[in-house]
Amino acid sequence: MSGGGQAAVSFLTKLAKVAAGLGLTASAVSTSLYTVDGGQRAVIFDRFQGVLPAVVSEGTHFLVPWLQKPFLFDIRTRPHSFSSTSGTKDLQMVSLTLRVLARPDVERLPEIFTNLGLDYDDKVLPSIGNEVLKAVVAQFNADQLLTDRPHVSALVREALVRRAGEFNIVLDDVAITHLAYGHDFAQAVEKKQVAQQEAERSRFLVARAEQERRAAIVRAEGESESARLISDATALVGNGLIELRRIEAAKEIAGVIARSPNVSYIPSGNNGQMLLGLSTARDMVLNGYCSEATWFLNYWFHLLFFLIKVLL
Repeated sequence: MSGGGQAAVSFLTKLAKVAAGLGLTASAVSTSLYTVDGGQRAVIFDRFQGVLPAVVSEGTHFLVPWLQKPFLFDIRTRPHSFSSTSGTKDLQMVSLTLRVLARPDVERLPEIFTNLGLDYDDKVLPSIGNEVLKAVVAQFNADQLLTDRPHVSALVREALVRRAGEFNIVLDDVAITHLAYGHDFAQAVEKKQVAQQEAERSRFLVARAEQERRAAIVRAEGESESARLISDATALVGNGLIELRRIEAAKEIAGVIARSPNVSYIPSGNNGQMLLGLSTARDMVLNGYCSEATWFLNYWFHLLFFLIKVLL
């Protein structure tokens, strides 16, 4: 019984040693492995050699525990935005917002880690972005930032790519996303637009007055030519044309008088005897002895006689 107990204790002791060995081995293996995910690269720091020049690609890799340590870099393109208030060539203040797509130069990751660290983009891009924006904007007037915006964007991109390349940063895209002027300049632009509209309106009024003047000249020339032609015709054939115009005017006047219900004509003097009893007829109507039709016929007979006398 005693021998069996000692055997069991010995077995358990051996089993514990084996388990401890396996645990230590598993721990050593786990600390000796590291994984680089997709879109990442690793830089190894060695306690004796410093940052190793080799860049570790994606996958699972071995290292010496305690002696080496991996640092992972995200090499995918990431957006960065920053704003800057700059002065233009004509001393106007403008606010610009710049957006860039940046990524590290994979072959230079050890140098980036040595000089800048893992947060290289936050350390470099805002400073060089503001520097480039101020330098480029100072070359243009305020209005040129709008009229020559493609040229301004190209200059900013060229200068920023060059400056970022000095820090081993690759820029895939650079764009000016916002441009705002100061309050005083905005008011000046508004007043200028109002003045331009007033100038356009004044030019329109002048052009219309010129057209009206020309129309009046043409109308006067036409009337002058008409008067000359009438004068020539009168000198050639006599006063027949004038008499014709007089007859036409008399006919028009007679038509107007005939259409008016409130107008009547009674000649004075001896011509009143030519009414053929109009006064008597009127008295008869007033006294109830003559019908309205008889008075109406006498009235129009008198009017016709008057028109014949006027025309002759």
